[in-house]
Amino acid sequence: MKRLTPKEEEIMNIFWKEGSKFVRELLAYYDDPKPHYNTVSTLVRGLEEKEFLAYNAYGNTYQYYPLISEKTYKSSTLKDLVAHYYNNSYTNVVSTFIEEDGISLDELKELIKEIENKRK
Repeated sequence: MKRLTPKEEEIMNIFWKEGSKFVRELLAYYDDPKPHYNTVSTLVRGLEEKEFLAYNAYGNTYQYYPLISEKTYKSSTLKDLVAHYYNNSYTNVVSTFIEEDGISLDELKELIKEIENKRK
């Protein structure tokens, strides 16, 4: 799966939270100074080309909607990260958290319990 730039991810977060939108409606989600309509439109068309968005045409205007869920994107991103930086090993990921981030024994036990519960 292709990766999103920070600006693209910002737009996708709107679609994932709010659902279908016209480009003009997206501008309401930005703080001032708001980006130019053409800037947002270009980003949306890029997301369509990357197959993250599709649209329904209403005359000469388009209402865009997400093709990929936030969960699917995050899962794919995590898998790519683990493959690239941790040799496809989630054990290596957890080891890094233990060594560098100081994950506590209680937090680790809780994580194991969650994994066991999900596998049942």
